[in-house]
Amino acid sequence: MLGLSGSLLIFKEELDHSFYHDLLTVKPQEIPLSLDSLYKITVKHYPNLDGMAWNNPTAPKDHSYEFRLYLNDSRLISYDLGLINLNQYTGEILRQGRGDDLEVGWMEWLYQFHFSFHLGVPGAALVAIFGIAMLISVFTGLVIYRKFIWKVVTFNVRFNRKNRRTITSSLHRITGVWALVFNVVILFTGFWLNLFAFEKGAWKKEMIPTPPNTLVKVSLDSLYAQALQKIPDLTPTYVYLPTQPERTFNIRGIRKGQNPLFEGGNSVQFDGQTGQFVSQTTFEDLSFWQQVQATFYPLHIGNFGGIALKILYIIIGLTPGLLSVTGFLLWRRRKTKVSSI
Repeated sequence: MLGLSGSLLIFKEELDHSFYHDLLTVKPQEIPLSLDSLYKITVKHYPNLDGMAWNNPTAPKDHSYEFRLYLNDSRLISYDLGLINLNQYTGEILRQGRGDDLEVGWMEWLYQFHFSFHLGVPGAALVAIFGIAMLISVFTGLVIYRKFIWKVVTFNVRFNRKNRRTITSSLHRITGVWALVFNVVILFTGFWLNLFAFEKGAWKKEMIPTPPNTLVKVSLDSLYAQALQKIPDLTPTYVYLPTQPERTFNIRGIRKGQNPLFEGGNSVQFDGQTGQFVSQTTFEDLSFWQQVQATFYPLHIGNFGGIALKILYIIIGLTPGLLSVTGFLLWRRRKTKVSSI
């Protein structure tokens, strides 16, 4: 389930806009509404937000603006994410709602299913456990088939079609070897991204109602412009708009000529209540371990190498499911054989 949903999510944005093209396409006008105006429209409809984020600041002019909504229904077994799409020229709400009940489409539902099974923080912990279990399985497979790795990668192992057992064994071995490195990367980064679910505070927070919004007291458009002045070659990919007093205005993105693999290391923050500059960071400023962690999300979703890499991620994403099936068949045949002795 995780492998299949992950493969579909590789083209999440493209598929979402394809499925809901007529709904999400807008007629471009000369000047879009201000970020402040769109913020006010959103918070009017959602008076108790943990925060919101502009997901597509570089979207084409005929694509509606999409904002991530961080909600909280005070239930532990629901992961409270939502979306709202606004026509940035008229302020019209094109779609809105939670992602776990299909209010905003299949891709958002699938996105939340992939990392939480729609079971909230406990579900996120379960996904992490499944990920680490599969990772352990990959390593044990590495030990078992260590003598065949070089033979497989040099094409010196033939696919044995003698019977169902040899077909299953060959498929399991060859698939496991070729997918080895990618599966280790994808499984480990997925586990790491869900580590928050093992924090005691994360479970408690989910059951505490979000207080009424505390709106920013300075212009978001001004903060946005100032952030781009701090890092002039930054192309924004994510803009966090605070709705609670302890949160900061945060902009992240890719610097000119930089691979998207490193975008998580670039950020500028301002206090939303006072407008005071808080911090500025580029990937080069981070410690080695911080740089490694900044690459985990791009490594997990495969958005850093173009269409060819995404297609490879789709194929590799299906291999854990295939390995589970072939591994189960091998185990079953072996157990049946032992039982008959």
